[in-house]
Amino acid sequence: MTNNRSELSSWDDYPVHQIAEVVRHVGTSDRNFYDRYYFNLHACDDSLFVIFGMGQYPNLAVQDAFACATFGGKHHVVRASKILGDRMDTSVGPFRIEVQEPLKRLRFVLEPGEYSIACDLQWLAHTPAYLEPRQFIRKYGRVLFDTQRFAQTGFWTGWLQIADRRFRVTADRWWGTRDRSWGVRPVGEPEHPGIRQNEGQLTGLWNYAPMQFADYAILYMVNEHEDGQRPLEEAVRIWVDPEREPEPLGRPEHEHTLTPGTRLVRSSRLRFPHAPGGPLEVEVTPLLNAFVAVGTGYGMESDWRHGMYQGPLVVQGFERPIEEIASFGQYGLVDQVARFTTNTGEVGYGLHEFGFWGPFRRYGLVDAFSTAPPTAE
Repeated sequence: MTNNRSELSSWDDYPVHQIAEVVRHVGTSDRNFYDRYYFNLHACDDSLFVIFGMGQYPNLAVQDAFACATFGGKHHVVRASKILGDRMDTSVGPFRIEVQEPLKRLRFVLEPGEYSIACDLQWLAHTPAYLEPRQFIRKYGRVLFDTQRFAQTGFWTGWLQIADRRFRVTADRWWGTRDRSWGVRPVGEPEHPGIRQNEGQLTGLWNYAPMQFADYAILYMVNEHEDGQRPLEEAVRIWVDPEREPEPLGRPEHEHTLTPGTRLVRSSRLRFPHAPGGPLEVEVTPLLNAFVAVGTGYGMESDWRHGMYQGPLVVQGFERPIEEIASFGQYGLVDQVARFTTNTGEVGYGLHEFGFWGPFRRYGLVDAFSTAPPTAE
């Protein structure tokens, strides 16, 4: 018998209900429903790249968080998981997120401990939050993805500790992007794939780049299959001035150069031929790779995935040489801090994210495991 009091939480005292249930229960019984924060931080150079995240999985009764840092030739990870309680409690072990001013100012804390990352950071918005296109993928009748997300560029202040280095973080050079996403996507313990066993969850190219410039940001996104079909695409300029409406840039195009013998992007040109005012081109110069799929829950380990039950509270951390994880990390999601230079001479910085799943012959990837040939140079 359910204890009615145990179902209630602090959120239930606010007028935020969307269905005839307490806030603890979402509007679908799909096990894969999730609600997540993502942040990244960089110094507008190649010195380091840090990525943070926290998610809730109401139908799996799990809440987890992670931080990973590429610094000093090593991949640093701290991660934690607990049983989900009050959904207003955005803390997991040493991790804590505080929404200080919704859509404008947040705080991310990773308390010092025995692991190699700690921080107390405040995130400040650069552009207004922008609601991205809804992503929907159905395979063999099953809805695999039905997600909504907003994105935003911004600045960081506070302090950051990685291994034996402590950084004073100031908004003049410490930038980053964040997003909030929720909905249905594969999470938790792996399910038997059945008829889908020969297909990945996402296929083809995934390419995402929120670019931060002085007066605006560009949000670019493409999921493209090998045959050229695009289930999802977006290209828009978001102005710092909230009075200016977002400016659609038309269909985006990509030209990537991969490092031979890898699946890693060495350089890129993103083109917006139908942008208002004439064609816009952005040269992408990757500065540092972060193999975000390794150890954080994005699916490369069978024993730690987002939403997987680990126990009442588990906190773990590890460090591994980048050269040790690159050989397999490149087959998952890869986040790069990058410099973006427009054909009008403006320079910005931000995230360049990509993944190649299955063949993508345009860039020399003939199957799910092949790498770019020497001719890719």
